[in-house]
Amino acid sequence: MDVLIIEDEEVAAERLESMLTDIDPEVNVLAKPGSVKEAVSWLRVHTADLIFVDIQLSDGLSFAIFDEIPVSTPLIFTTAYDQYAIQAFKHNSISYLLKPIRKKELAESLGKFRRLKTAFGIDFGELRSVYQYGKKEYKKRFLVSIGEKLKKVEVEKIAYFYAMEKSVFFKTFDNKTLSVDQSLDALEEELDPDQFFRINRKYIVNLDSIEEMVLWSRSRIKLFLTPGVAKDEDTVVSISRSSDFKKWMNS
Repeated sequence: MDVLIIEDEEVAAERLESMLTDIDPEVNVLAKPGSVKEAVSWLRVHTADLIFVDIQLSDGLSFAIFDEIPVSTPLIFTTAYDQYAIQAFKHNSISYLLKPIRKKELAESLGKFRRLKTAFGIDFGELRSVYQYGKKEYKKRFLVSIGEKLKKVEVEKIAYFYAMEKSVFFKTFDNKTLSVDQSLDALEEELDPDQFFRINRKYIVNLDSIEEMVLWSRSRIKLFLTPGVAKDEDTVVSISRSSDFKKWMNS
């Protein structure tokens, strides 16, 4: 099976290739372009049986590839976030792998490809309508209770969300603390990933709240936020999220 991997992170591309060949020694990775431009150039003169493609590349969203050149090859999309895409790709019978990619899920995707390869068809119009080129409609405001009163809070005024004792709160930039009746998992899906990032199991931070970043043990990153948090609070980016956090900060 001839495979193309479109991925802008060299380590991620190498890891994916290694897992693929472990699962199926007959997999032959033809190339690993890391940008829209490189992928388009390759696809103009080559073909593959299956393409793995990251959503966000070094020079833009991978949807731009398919605006440049028609591609009938089955695709398996990979990305670090934007959970709504999962529903879109299931609807279109395309596998979607959330980073970090697990070997078991990768093997299942290859199995699905073999079973459905004669019936693959991709509606890029529908995928783009879900993504809106990476800009779907995200949460704009929250309605919260303060005693017997209700108050609306615009999302851009929120510095970070955090979980504490089975409840979820957010801190505004003017240092007000309010509770919200949603889990961090649910909030992660509703907040704009360009502006908010889930750094660990307890915190989702607004880009504008990050005052300082310090290298921490085991290649992690310690964040100092504005407004500040209690000294015993964990604002360290988890190991599993550190790579994606750096990419997010560098986007």
